[in-house]
Amino acid sequence: MSENQSPQTTYSISDLSKEFDITTRSIRFYEDQGLLKPKRRGQTRVYGPKDRVRLKLILRGKRLGFSLAETRRLFELYDADKNSSSQLQTMLDLVEDKKSSLQQQMDDIKVVLMELNSAEQQCRTALALQEK
Repeated sequence: MSENQSPQTTYSISDLSKEFDITTRSIRFYEDQGLLKPKRRGQTRVYGPKDRVRLKLILRGKRLGFSLAETRRLFELYDADKNSSSQLQTMLDLVEDKKSSLQQQMDDIKVVLMELNSAEQQCRTALALQEK
């Protein structure tokens, strides 16, 4: 898009599919889940800028480990409270929960790696003794 062009105001499902590199089926799924609410022109879905932003947020949330239910909750809070203070607090709570969960996973992985290293060393030692 050149600098003097205005941003696109409507998008087809294929426009969004290409832009975000996801299938049209995924977009329809998010719609079925109530996360996207495109307008309709006959059988054609017409997505607006709000839908585009929501899709971007859905995908970002997914990448960060948020469930679709958590994402829906944030959207509902934002829709109900446009100043979004409750949404921001909820987001902070969710982020803290995710960080805590990831830290626990990292700790668990470290323990498993130590156990694997120990098992590997025992196997190598046993092999070296058999070769003598």
